[in-house]
Amino acid sequence: MIGKEFIESTKYQYIKTTGHSEKKLAPLIQLPYNPEDMIINLPEPDFFDEQQVNFLEMIELRTTIRHYSDKSMSLKDLSYLLWCTQGVKMVVEKGSLRNVPSAGARHAFETYLLVNNVEGLEKGIYRFLAIEHKLLAIKVDESLLDEAIPAFLNQKTIANAAVTFIWVAVAERMVWRFGERGYRYLLLDAGHICQNLYLAGQNVNCGTCAIAAFDDDAVNRFLNLDGEELFVAYAATVGKY
Repeated sequence: MIGKEFIESTKYQYIKTTGHSEKKLAPLIQLPYNPEDMIINLPEPDFFDEQQVNFLEMIELRTTIRHYSDKSMSLKDLSYLLWCTQGVKMVVEKGSLRNVPSAGARHAFETYLLVNNVEGLEKGIYRFLAIEHKLLAIKVDESLLDEAIPAFLNQKTIANAAVTFIWVAVAERMVWRFGERGYRYLLLDAGHICQNLYLAGQNVNCGTCAIAAFDDDAVNRFLNLDGEELFVAYAATVGKY
């Protein structure tokens, strides 16, 4: 009955105070990083005017694709997908405006990437620096895919994807504004992000498979997250048709 208790206890009438209402300092809109670490510049995201899919066709053709070719993804395509899912259009007071909606413009997700077959990138874990539109190398190691597969319950789509998007929730960023009700909004926001990935992928001949079935503790350990303030909420594999 935990689910029902969660819905009941996060009703508006029970949210008395929040960090925002108490005028506490807003959390950072992006996790900090060491600028001396390996930073990878991304190509400017193009809008692929020459191959734009008709919008209605894009909606009608949206489907989950779990099996991919062995063709590598270009860095340009990856840049485009990152821009469509978490691109920052403007930094505003206490938040940012991006290409997806978010409750209170909190955008409480960091995009981690498990790279397997992307041109110009070594296999490993990266984090998208949305404000700078760059990648931060977290750990470069060809064996990481073998570690990831059990954490994702041995789903084969992980093994043959060009890249797996892993969305890490930064709970404080949302809870500061909405209190415990913010956990509801985290889950809703994850859906907004992933749907953009599905739709944007069609313009670059990429299929997407959303993944919510994973060993929470194992996947958090895999990314060196505490599982409370920072935790994996959603993921999706992407690869060429």
